[in-house]
Amino acid sequence: MRSRVLSVRRAAATAVLLVVGASALVATPASTVARPDREVGHTKVLALVEAPGYPANVFRHPNGRVYAGTFSNPRGDAVPSVVREWTRGGTLLRSWTVPGQDLTQPHGVQVATADARGRLMVLDKGSGRILMLDIRTGRWWTYAQVRDVPGGAGPIPNYAAWGRDGSLYVTDYGQPVIWRIPRGGDRAWVFHRDQKLDGGTFGTTGIVYRPQQQALYVMQQSSLGLGEPTVAQGKLYRLFIGEDPNGDVAPPSLDRLWTSGLLDLPDGFSFGESGNVYVALAGTNQIAVLDKHYRPVRKIGALVSGDNGSPVPFDTPSNVTFAGESVLVANQSYLTGTEAHHAILDVHVGESGVPVYIPESAGRPRR
Repeated sequence: MRSRVLSVRRAAATAVLLVVGASALVATPASTVARPDREVGHTKVLALVEAPGYPANVFRHPNGRVYAGTFSNPRGDAVPSVVREWTRGGTLLRSWTVPGQDLTQPHGVQVATADARGRLMVLDKGSGRILMLDIRTGRWWTYAQVRDVPGGAGPIPNYAAWGRDGSLYVTDYGQPVIWRIPRGGDRAWVFHRDQKLDGGTFGTTGIVYRPQQQALYVMQQSSLGLGEPTVAQGKLYRLFIGEDPNGDVAPPSLDRLWTSGLLDLPDGFSFGESGNVYVALAGTNQIAVLDKHYRPVRKIGALVSGDNGSPVPFDTPSNVTFAGESVLVANQSYLTGTEAHHAILDVHVGESGVPVYIPESAGRPRR
């Protein structure tokens, strides 16, 4: 079942080309000329990603370096996944091979975040493991593991965010749940289950915790599980996990903030300091910009073709991660597997982002 979930993107992406390609809507490609101050939308290639390719979720570490893992090859391969490290300028420094994967099954990883000691939290999609990598020693170990839930299609940990108490919240692409891993790791618990998180083969993607709001912000690629009537459109939800801004204990419900366009397939996202939200649209090969009220402002890149003015077009962009006044985007090329498109792209957006929240308790043992 998990193999079907991981590989079905190829067929659906073909549908995107057929449905959206006929649309009369055209977004303006990014500027083709780099100026000293860089225009908003100017895109350049930070680094090309070597085999096994398919980069997923760029993470900008507090140490200033850039990390990304390699995702599942939809055509199948017997090559272990790799986590790589680059300088902010795109120079490859180190790489680590992911241990313990079943190479006969679809396999891939995403670097989700780091703990308070700088160790990487790596999500292994094939096994449901939440791995920790000490980048000083190269040592790996299992921090926790998510499991099958009744009626689910098998666990696919996708993105993760730390909560204030050192708990790790993890989205599941294959099952309609958000996991909570208590401080120190070990057992993962279902924190929230909701039909709105049932996207069938296009499930829950990015997650961000904002401590001032005491809320998780969660992206959904589709509503194919019929939790919402607009089944082919993605959503951004908010879920309070403590007291709400009025000081009341919030009910455990998802508050819809934004609905995407048809077959946009929104993936990873980040907040800018202005309150703008930057969203990778894996289905239509664009970056969407929303204002602080979650209203569309612009899209970067041409519809479907992904033309952005750089030598590498957007091709299944999977995330948006701030680095200075740019966002870094993992270009997966999931549909065509074009190796020349496996890259990390640097897109100038003209503002800095809200820092990824990493509390002092993140990754530390329970008291």
